[in-house]
Amino acid sequence: MFNDWFRPASVREAVTRPTGSVAPEQKAMSPLIALSLAGRASWGPRDYASLAREGVMQNAIAYRCVRMIAEAAASVPWLLYDGATELEDHPLLALLAKPNGQDDGRALFERWYAYLQCAGNSYLEALSAGGAVRELYILRPDRVRAVPGPRGWPAAYTYTVGNQTTTIAPDRDTGFMPLLHATLFHPLDDTYGFSPIEAAARAIDIHNAGGAWTKSLLDNAARPSGALVYKGPEGAANLTTDQFERLKRELEDAYQGAGNAGRPMVLEGGLDWKSMSFAPADLDFANSRDAAAREIALAFGVPPMLLGIPGDNTFSNYREANLSFWRQTVLPLVGRTASQLTRWLAPRFGETLHLGYDADAVDAVALDRESTWDKLNAATFLTLNEKRAAAGYSTLDGGDVI
Repeated sequence: MFNDWFRPASVREAVTRPTGSVAPEQKAMSPLIALSLAGRASWGPRDYASLAREGVMQNAIAYRCVRMIAEAAASVPWLLYDGATELEDHPLLALLAKPNGQDDGRALFERWYAYLQCAGNSYLEALSAGGAVRELYILRPDRVRAVPGPRGWPAAYTYTVGNQTTTIAPDRDTGFMPLLHATLFHPLDDTYGFSPIEAAARAIDIHNAGGAWTKSLLDNAARPSGALVYKGPEGAANLTTDQFERLKRELEDAYQGAGNAGRPMVLEGGLDWKSMSFAPADLDFANSRDAAAREIALAFGVPPMLLGIPGDNTFSNYREANLSFWRQTVLPLVGRTASQLTRWLAPRFGETLHLGYDADAVDAVALDRESTWDKLNAATFLTLNEKRAAAGYSTLDGGDVI
């Protein structure tokens, strides 16, 4: 925006008119023309395709956060219990390990957790044959729509690919809904979830725009912003209104915007360039982009230290940051998925079955786990089975003694 209105008209007129002179019929324009590249902020669209493209596919920080969470969560092994007894071999465990002919369990759940981070929604479809669930498939969130029932809650779902739409509805005989819909908390929606990508969308826009502007400056060679000052021959009139508007319009077309950043300016006679402020090239883009990167990591729950982002890290070392990542972000997500699978899928294999996860298999929490074991082992007032239960293991026959 070119701020010829940044001071009152009376002041502009006083500056441009010599002392004691009479104001002309047509008011002369100020010889100072301010060039400022700061305008109204332009934020990216918030639909799923745009968020996925701009927020994940073109932003290294968000992409790494999604990958870290999805890969870490999918690496945690499932445990299956019948009441209090752990089952090591069961058709449900086999299904989760090999859900279909294309994916193994880890690949399928990587997509499950990744879609949850990108869209705030994940969909898992169960295909049955002979009354038993045989295969599991992940559906892309942007292709699924909920069909509300009479009370407003989803009664069915539609899945659209191209011009073909398939309706997924509960089984008429058993009432089993063959689609599991998981969401992240959304404060304004009863059906769909709210993704970390959308929460961090403005920080992602800043991070992407900083990179785009820096690239433009490198391409065009940086030039400081400032003001054009008209210095005509002595006694010559100032710019007329038409001349001023034409010059302002040419500056907007040729030099405003990130695409024209650093473009060399060709000045006509009587025009002089005066640097009056810091340009984007002079600003510390590294710090502003680091601040945006930390905000993106915060939305995902990933400690900035794990992403190599400098700044106000609150962890004394990498191990503490990694432990916090697993304890506060990954394991709660896995536990929530285990509960959802228990409610949705476990009854198809047995009413008393429930799923859990093996936190002991996670190397990142090994030290924390060893500390717990030492405390339990030193507790002389607990029975063996009480200690095993506190550690997450099933009981043993004859273990109810101190």
